[in-house]
Amino acid sequence: MSGLLTISEAATKLDVSPDTIRRWNKKGLIKATRSDKNYRLFNVDEIQRIHQKVTCGSKQDNNYKILKAKGHSLYTAIDLFAGAGGTALGLENAGFTHLLLNELDKDAAATLRRNRPQWYVDEGDVKQVNFSYLKGRVDVVEGGFPCQAFSYAGKRMGFEDTRGTLFHEFARAVKEIQPKIAIGENVRGLLTHDEGRTLQTMAATLQELGYKVAYKVLRSQYMDVPQKRERLLIFAVRKDIDTPILFPKEQDYTISLREAIGDKPQSAGQEYSPMKKQVMSLIPEGGYWRDLPEDIKKEYMKASYYMGGGKTGMARRLSWDEPSLTLTCNPAQKQTERCHPEETRPLNIREYARIQTFPDEWEFTGSTSSAYKQIGNAVPVNLGYHIGRAAIAMLSGDVGEELEEVPELPIIQTLQTA
Repeated sequence: MSGLLTISEAATKLDVSPDTIRRWNKKGLIKATRSDKNYRLFNVDEIQRIHQKVTCGSKQDNNYKILKAKGHSLYTAIDLFAGAGGTALGLENAGFTHLLLNELDKDAAATLRRNRPQWYVDEGDVKQVNFSYLKGRVDVVEGGFPCQAFSYAGKRMGFEDTRGTLFHEFARAVKEIQPKIAIGENVRGLLTHDEGRTLQTMAATLQELGYKVAYKVLRSQYMDVPQKRERLLIFAVRKDIDTPILFPKEQDYTISLREAIGDKPQSAGQEYSPMKKQVMSLIPEGGYWRDLPEDIKKEYMKASYYMGGGKTGMARRLSWDEPSLTLTCNPAQKQTERCHPEETRPLNIREYARIQTFPDEWEFTGSTSSAYKQIGNAVPVNLGYHIGRAAIAMLSGDVGEELEEVPELPIIQTLQTA
């Protein structure tokens, strides 16, 4: 079975309802492309794999693994805003050696040191770091800087315009080190932040520093991560490096929650209050607040019951046979519940870490709430691995089928103001 089919054609071929395919598409389990006539088209092989996952349950193949390259490269990297080490560990697994990691949060910095004593971890404000001694020694500068807006009045847009923001510190590191590649990552919302001007300013800044730039949203559920988590990746390649800009290509499979945590790893974790546990016990696997009796809905949701929006995170129990919803910093928070598929409790710390593809031996320092925060804010380790392999391909010229070229952005000269 192969080829692209419409919803009705695919439903007939696989003997499922069109609504089932629409639901899988809405949940992010399958991808759709658009035909010339704007019809949604689906790869029937992909739909068949999802159908098999959902119907076969625990009999499915186990694709969950922490990805790691067979050999180590000679390429070097530094990691800014390193957090608990999701991206850094992914880059290490891809073959990079780290020369520096910077992290302000004391618990996250302690996590880095505990798990990788050989890493040089600079704990403190990135504004105080002098990067000039690393010039010529670093192949990749990576950083997940927070999304911040800039002021445009009377400015020509570029490096100087970003002062006062953490992106400026990322760009300063690039300017002082002049790495072959710079990689920035952020939430998908950066695409539309301040009507797109924030992202344009970032791209223009990197171009001003001598880099060709491209960006792309990567969906973690197609990157060997059992989680529906989107990240915006900005790749900047120094103009004297003769390579196309390459991004990881999305896989044609997903990994279910069962494959990641079906053995129910034990660890500390949050607990529900007796009242909340009673309410959550009424939610079926994969269900949410709409599955509650009407009187309990109103009592549990209070004012939120009468507000607009889908509120799909409220009283949400995850499903065994799908990737997890995006992890937050608190699995028991009312608006973004992450309840275990079978047991009536929030996901525990080890389950959180598995879903972010941290290895079981990776320890998180600090309190339980700090551990959840560190894990929830992290880039999935396997996504970091795919990012690292793309960077190595650009550095080495060894391009495999698992990568795709993305055209560089045209030079941004001016910026329209609202």
